[in-house]
Amino acid sequence: MAAVMKLRAPLPPDRTVRQLENHFEVERAIASRLKQVDRPERAHIYRTMYHKLFEKVPDHPRLKRRDNPERTAAISRARLRLLNRFINSSAVMVEFGPGDCRLSYELCRHVKSVYGVDLSDQRRNREDVPDNFRLLVYDGYNLALEKNSVDIFFSDQLIEHLHPEDTALHFQMVRDILKDGGVYVFCTPHKLTGPHDISKYFCKEPQGFHLKEWTYAELVCVLRGLGYRSWQGFWSFRSRSIRIPVWCFLLVERLLRLLPGSARRTFGRRFVGDICLAAFR
Repeated sequence: MAAVMKLRAPLPPDRTVRQLENHFEVERAIASRLKQVDRPERAHIYRTMYHKLFEKVPDHPRLKRRDNPERTAAISRARLRLLNRFINSSAVMVEFGPGDCRLSYELCRHVKSVYGVDLSDQRRNREDVPDNFRLLVYDGYNLALEKNSVDIFFSDQLIEHLHPEDTALHFQMVRDILKDGGVYVFCTPHKLTGPHDISKYFCKEPQGFHLKEWTYAELVCVLRGLGYRSWQGFWSFRSRSIRIPVWCFLLVERLLRLLPGSARRTFGRRFVGDICLAAFR
């Protein structure tokens, strides 16, 4: 029998070490392939990677969360609290990675129209779809929307899954489609408190589907280079999203880098949390 790998984080109550090991090995193998191939081949892998993952990891937390309506409703409420400051009844909106589309369907009640953009159709129930909703399945690169046609883009836990060579392309695509004054609101795990994928149980750097975890400083550099006009940061506290000047996060990042790894992760999770930015065209 193969030796059990030593865990670097507490074992979840609903999973075994063997299940974590299997999850880690499956993600690491697919991620390793993604990092080695060119862009056309990556587009093919993007389309199939989650199907393969869920087939080989039936105990994946996302599958369990999908079957927990109370949990998914709580997540949707938290996202709505963040987005409420940007949406209005005349807005055209895009959500990347909508999954079961519950949040997108709820957003349809508050805006003119919503596009859900995903690598595949992951909805379990395709009935009772709002009239002002449309799902777009894309290859991770090319989005069939006109330039200057969307008011708000939103993604949560997406940027870290992009190949580092594709990240600037993603933000450029969004900027091209946004209207003048439009905004891209996105949340992603913070590099200095990671890794945040399945790798956290086994190693110090992400080796699974988080192909790159980011800092505020790195993302601001990308946004500035692509011509975004301005950006705002948000800090989550007791299910609320509080706007904080980005320079505050940049200062905290500099201070965190002075701390050893365990202290950096502890204080970073308390004082920074996930990265949450609103980038304006």
